[in-house]
Amino acid sequence: MRDVTLILPMHDGRLLLGVKKRGFGVGKLNGFGGKLNEGETIVEAAARELFEEVGIEVFADDLKKVAELTFLFPHAEEDWDQVVHVYTVNSWRGEPVESEEMGCEWHSVDEIPFDRMWDDDKHWLPRVLAGKFVKGKFSFGEDNSTITAQEIVEEA
Repeated sequence: MRDVTLILPMHDGRLLLGVKKRGFGVGKLNGFGGKLNEGETIVEAAARELFEEVGIEVFADDLKKVAELTFLFPHAEEDWDQVVHVYTVNSWRGEPVESEEMGCEWHSVDEIPFDRMWDDDKHWLPRVLAGKFVKGKFSFGEDNSTITAQEIVEEA
């Protein structure tokens, strides 16, 4: 199982989401992030991925860890199992811009388009947006898209 990052930039009651153009999760709206490079810490990877995918720069102190989510894909042909370290950020340098990998769209935190996102997001993201720290575990079915089992624990 690999560690990956997910960053949710927020500003003035809005959440910046990316439209995945290629690779894992293509076509879905998501936060920004990805795999760690060799020798990187999780926070370093989060900052690097955010810059690569949407062109905004953050420092480690800008990131607030808000969730740790385990995703299991028992039917995937490849090893997609991962622990996702989720961060929010509300200050950065630069303006968000589309990249080769990700488009970007602002959405009101009150009108998140869950129908365009991974199936699990509707279960944990509202809790994060309400200020909770979430630990969760999600198993996906044969289609690698629909949740078949979940556990969620939230902390104040």
